[in-house]
Amino acid sequence: MEWLYSLFLEHSALQAVVVLSLISAIGLGLGRVHFWGVSLGVTFVFFAGILAGHLGLSVDPQMLNYAESFGLVIFVYSLGLQVGPGFFSSFRKGGVTLNMLALGVVLLGTLLTVVASYATGVSLPDMVGILCGATTNTPALGAAQQTLKQMGMDSSTPALGCAVAYPMGVVGVILAVLLIRKVLVRKEDLEIKEKDDANKTYIAAFQVHNPAIFNKSIKDIARMSYPKFVISRLWRDGHVSIPTSDKILKEGDRLLVVTAEKDALALTVLFGEQENTDWNKEDIDWNAIDSELISQRIVVTRPELNGKKLGSLRLRNHYGINISRVYRSGVQLLATPGLVLQLGDRLTVVGEAAAIQNVEKVLGNAVKSLKEPNLVVVFIGIVLGLALGAIPFSFPGVSTPVKLGLAGGPIIVGILLGTFGPRIHMITYTTRSANLMLRALGLSMYLACLGLDAGAHFFDTVFRPEGLLWIALGVGLTIVPTVLVGFVAFKMMKIDFGTVSGMLCGSMANPMALNYVNDTIPGDNPSVAYATVYPLCMFLRVIIAQVLLMFLLN
Repeated sequence: MEWLYSLFLEHSALQAVVVLSLISAIGLGLGRVHFWGVSLGVTFVFFAGILAGHLGLSVDPQMLNYAESFGLVIFVYSLGLQVGPGFFSSFRKGGVTLNMLALGVVLLGTLLTVVASYATGVSLPDMVGILCGATTNTPALGAAQQTLKQMGMDSSTPALGCAVAYPMGVVGVILAVLLIRKVLVRKEDLEIKEKDDANKTYIAAFQVHNPAIFNKSIKDIARMSYPKFVISRLWRDGHVSIPTSDKILKEGDRLLVVTAEKDALALTVLFGEQENTDWNKEDIDWNAIDSELISQRIVVTRPELNGKKLGSLRLRNHYGINISRVYRSGVQLLATPGLVLQLGDRLTVVGEAAAIQNVEKVLGNAVKSLKEPNLVVVFIGIVLGLALGAIPFSFPGVSTPVKLGLAGGPIIVGILLGTFGPRIHMITYTTRSANLMLRALGLSMYLACLGLDAGAHFFDTVFRPEGLLWIALGVGLTIVPTVLVGFVAFKMMKIDFGTVSGMLCGSMANPMALNYVNDTIPGDNPSVAYATVYPLCMFLRVIIAQVLLMFLLN
């Protein structure tokens, strides 16, 4: 049985892999179990590690540090790549309001953390750990630990605070949503209401009756018109065609136009008359509308098209086809000439069958190639992220140079590459499943190490009077900011309850609470709001955890 002893208890690289894999497997398995409709998911790996550490399991400290650091880097970099494409676009119009409210949740929680530290005597590193647990934010915990290591201080105590506060951090957001719903929300507030979406396309048919555009080309008309639009089909004398930009419009032409719904009235004035037919129904058979043309969705898979503008391909003029819509990460975009293409974009192409076959060759449509992630960019991004995290920044009044560290550097580079990579022809596309795999693998490694390291002292901490105080502080840091900001958003700013709930879940980086909200509130407003505020709040919490320690402990 000596081999069994060496496999689980004798410190070695093999033993470290076995122990961490076992902890991850048990934690992930238990994480799927629902308690009162809520599951902890991958976070249960953290608690499985704590139990293993409490029972006396351990691995070589250097191996533990390596696995923990590498797991954290993989996780935060993959997270940055995922949120990057939507990071800056989330600040548009309605997104600004939601992000400002979410920022209020973040800053209020941070302020309460500092006040509670001075008022209760709990050390700031412990309070930052409690804040990370109360907001279910393990990347921020990783950033805090790296900062403490840079400052030569004990980096294990924040993990204890996070572990103590985490369970109520998950449940606390749900309790806050339930409290707002019970006290403020009426039955009619839960009815689904249509929301304006700047990205959502709208299809309408117009007849040309405006003398000002008779005998003018589509190109000239587009220049004189403010709203953006794409003419998908043109009917004239019983014949349907895909108009090029040089096509001359004549009186009585019927046009099928793709635009934004808010611009339909302006285009009615421009063209002359809008038809009453609803062209936005899901069950429209576009190929049956006209026998001469077909509609097909083609995926951009050729690497050389990554980062190019749609108009630069001149597909309409070269092949006589029209691209009416573009689908990207579940969002439907208007196919304007200035739209920058990315690998994985799905283009709705209308035209004759032979022409579409030619366009298919231009765009690629080799879906299989997208299933092979570009690992070169992943490793280059990690190197750049670690390099950025290692750069010291000096600030007046702070004796220790500030570094973004293992968490801050990679997440910033991930966001930047995810956003701007296609514009410099860098292929940052990974399938959703590949990104989820990288994130889950990295987070599991990190949480298993974190729990194993904290487990030896966890129960001693919880069952002391300070443990109860930590739990109470964690509950306060979860519920107070969410309830206050939720009240302001719903009662004073008149934002619908579904959107408010999603915003609160996103500001606390709490997907478990979002699952509960989605199950109890109709419509997709909670998910849209969550996705709008999540990137900024995740980024800010990682940075704030470091800034608090650097500025207040110096």
